[in-house]
Amino acid sequence: MAFLKIERRRKIKLRVRKNISGTADCPRMTVFRSNKQISVQLINDVTGTTLAASSSTNKELVEQKGTKSEIAAVVGKSIAEIAAKAGVSTVVFDRNGYLYHGRVKQLADAAREAGLKF
Repeated sequence: MAFLKIERRRKIKLRVRKNISGTADCPRMTVFRSNKQISVQLINDVTGTTLAASSSTNKELVEQKGTKSEIAAVVGKSIAEIAAKAGVSTVVFDRNGYLYHGRVKQLADAAREAGLKF
């Protein structure tokens, strides 16, 4: 069963990635979600570099208490603040094959509320 789930996510990921890519002006905001942690990166696909990143394992965010969804919202707010410091205001959202539900949605909504446009 696990193999089918991984294969399904890989196919979705490839299908989405063939249509979206990030630039220096509008980077790709990609989400990685594990069972316990969540992380997000802003990627310039033209040069293949990461412009900014935030994770629930960052020193500032480790002390946060709450559910995994609440921590995802904190990570979303954090990436929006880091992006603003880097001069990025608009991004292309890449859910990375995950359903737009739960922690992924909480992260995206928090980033939007903090000022990122996508």
